[in-house]
Amino acid sequence: MNEEINFQEFVEGLKYIISKEGDIPKDDPSLSDKPEKSLLETVLYILSLKFVSDFIKWCKVPMTKEVFIRRGKLTKRWLSEVVETVVFVAVMVILIRFFVGEIRWIPSGSMHPTLLEGDRIFVERYSRFYSKPQRKDIMVFYPPSTKLSYNPFALLARLTGIFCKDVAYIKRVVGLPGEKIEIKHEADGSTRVYINDKKYEEDYIQSPYEYPMCPSDPAKANARDYSIMKCGPFILKDDEYFMMGDNRGNSQDSRYWGPLKQDRFIGRAVTVFWPVRRTKKLTNSVK
Repeated sequence: MNEEINFQEFVEGLKYIISKEGDIPKDDPSLSDKPEKSLLETVLYILSLKFVSDFIKWCKVPMTKEVFIRRGKLTKRWLSEVVETVVFVAVMVILIRFFVGEIRWIPSGSMHPTLLEGDRIFVERYSRFYSKPQRKDIMVFYPPSTKLSYNPFALLARLTGIFCKDVAYIKRVVGLPGEKIEIKHEADGSTRVYINDKKYEEDYIQSPYEYPMCPSDPAKANARDYSIMKCGPFILKDDEYFMMGDNRGNSQDSRYWGPLKQDRFIGRAVTVFWPVRRTKKLTNSVK
């Protein structure tokens, strides 16, 4: 049997592995070519712990130059396959999330009773290529308080959804570009939304009686403070939308941080798919 590999042979073998492709030497009996196992055979192989004895045999094989080259080229081939798979999966995830849609879950009660905590929803992103958000659309977006970074790592995290720390909200479109939006307290104790000075009827909100009160102090009403609700009037620009949660008594929305720019939208929620008992469509836009 060949002697153990020395440092010089190790360096030469490493250069050979890095610089050359081709046939893998077959001097390592512990890594002899065998047909791939079926899934059942693999499970039985693991449960029987036979892989432990095979690993011990693998370790006992003297590390000659030939064995080192064979194992190195097998590792190189394996790493190449892993990298190719990871890149392919990442590209496919990015393409699907950017052009088709993504899955989100509801973390809060701001959209009661339409959406409940824990609901899983599908958010489509393809309609943004040919249409703009419509009134009553339920949209996912980045609020003004979320400062978006466009460095490569942050952008990749948003595109793949992996390690993304950007906070997103989900609310309903109430006001469209160019409209005047105002919130008024009625004599019967309810609170209503007025669009262009006309009362807007809403049948999806939790209750018209659960609004916070509008601030009576003009200084508070005009303050740039996200903790204070404003009642307007809000005059929307050509690229601005007024967003509100269906649970008007518990929703941080445009009443607090103002109109939303169109470029902050992520996509439109179209269906609840989990839990199964709550499966339903959310596409009820007024076209």
